[in-house]
Amino acid sequence: MIFVDRAVLNFTERFCHRFQMWTGRTNVWLAFQLTNLSIVLYFIWVADLYLLAGDRALRAFVALFAGVVFFALTRTIFRTSVEASELEAYRRVAKGLRNPRRIRDAQLRTGFLTLQLPFVLLIRVLVVLTTVVLYAQAP
Repeated sequence: MIFVDRAVLNFTERFCHRFQMWTGRTNVWLAFQLTNLSIVLYFIWVADLYLLAGDRALRAFVALFAGVVFFALTRTIFRTSVEASELEAYRRVAKGLRNPRRIRDAQLRTGFLTLQLPFVLLIRVLVVLTTVVLYAQAP
């Protein structure tokens, strides 16, 4: 599985370099936009689950869970701006260092590569988007 991770990571790195040449945007910007898309899709899925749930206890659980996820997002992902993340990436590259996420997130990326959920198509899309975000942040 490590071989597959490296191959996908190298492909993603080449794609991110081309993307930056075409658009002038970094992989940090791309990962941020894909993260936003996955968050929107997640909350659409939660709203759908909430509306389809007939039981009040299940609705309360879904609402509480979505609230906790939103609170966690405000403490983590929404806390740092794209510009700050890009500046950090530029400083790292200027020093000649590679992205520490390349090694640090290897187990997480591998886990998402092997994750197969037999659920709704939207969940598969979220898994794919999360996997793409993890690879886009690594180059």
